[in-house]
Amino acid sequence: MSPTTLVNVTNRKAAIGLYALAVFFFWASQYIFLPILPTYLQSKVTDLSLVGFILSMYGLWQALVRIPLGVAADWWGRRKPFLIIGLALGGLGAWMLAVSDDAFGLALGRAITGASTGVWAVLVVAFSALFPPEESVRATSLVMIANSLGRIIATSSTGVLDAWGGHTLPFFVATGLAILSALLILPIGETRLNARAPSMHSIGALLRRRDVLFPTLLSTLSQYVLWSTSFGFFAVLAKQLGATSVVQGMIVTIHIALAILGNVVVLSLVSRLGAPRILALSFVLLFIGTMLAALAPSLSMLLLAPAFVGLSLGISYPVTMGMSIERVNESERATAMSLHQAIYAVGMFVGPAVSGVLADHIGLQPMFGVTACAVLILGLWGTAKFNLKPAT
Repeated sequence: MSPTTLVNVTNRKAAIGLYALAVFFFWASQYIFLPILPTYLQSKVTDLSLVGFILSMYGLWQALVRIPLGVAADWWGRRKPFLIIGLALGGLGAWMLAVSDDAFGLALGRAITGASTGVWAVLVVAFSALFPPEESVRATSLVMIANSLGRIIATSSTGVLDAWGGHTLPFFVATGLAILSALLILPIGETRLNARAPSMHSIGALLRRRDVLFPTLLSTLSQYVLWSTSFGFFAVLAKQLGATSVVQGMIVTIHIALAILGNVVVLSLVSRLGAPRILALSFVLLFIGTMLAALAPSLSMLLLAPAFVGLSLGISYPVTMGMSIERVNESERATAMSLHQAIYAVGMFVGPAVSGVLADHIGLQPMFGVTACAVLILGLWGTAKFNLKPAT
């Protein structure tokens, strides 16, 4: 256990439990409205390009805030205040989505929910600090299981809440869950780390490291596809094929259920197969899932697509996240993780924005076909390049 660990050793188990619960409730708050969000937005602003723009605010504001937050946390030597404020902001964003009727208000609400998830980098680092550095991938896999459980329970409740209380109820429930997650952080003790003044040179040096850069770029590619498919336009295609709000909720639930399986695969296979091979497998699965949507003639076939996309992201996400900080010093880990998450957030906002424009011009299913082919080529090329020599 590092001397700079966030909490005392005697409180380690309690801290792990509280962090896991906070992660569970926070990501439940972020995802409980996600299955109906694209069609909810479409009911207020009609064209897919504008829907894609509003959806893209989530990733854009993650990208904008994550590096400043990570640098500030390392500089100040404290993480807890950032976590409490950031988690609570998720509730404000969800509330704004519920009460807004125009594109500006909806985009602002989605931007605030995105900005709130900027603290995810700090939260992952705080959780990982409770484990030895060589167990970084294991720690990120464990925190992703709490993340995935919160998301799957939330998304499986979306259709029921929508049918019971209307389209806005999931957003109001999200507000309460986000506030609860912030309250769970309050009892966790914090040992202040040595302050580290920010420097553009040190940030640039981190970004130039192969063991930080390559996992980050591969994660960016995965996020581009994810937010164009399971968390984006799969719901629009499902509605065109006759899906109800309950079935739309199933798309995200299926995705997350298989993502949990992917997390378990990482825990059991990463030490035997190595990260590059597992990442290559994830991109093959991502291609299959996206191509299934491109070819789907019916709703039943479309529902297979999020299973493959979910399994792929469940494998690639914890691996790339753990690799990006595995060899980084504790005093720079929040910055490194913020760089990783800020850059992959580019994929989160570019994905729905570009995919919405493509869908308007060439059609929804052709867009999925183009995306599938691009991710297979780029993903396999990237993992091969990463595996050419040690990532140091």
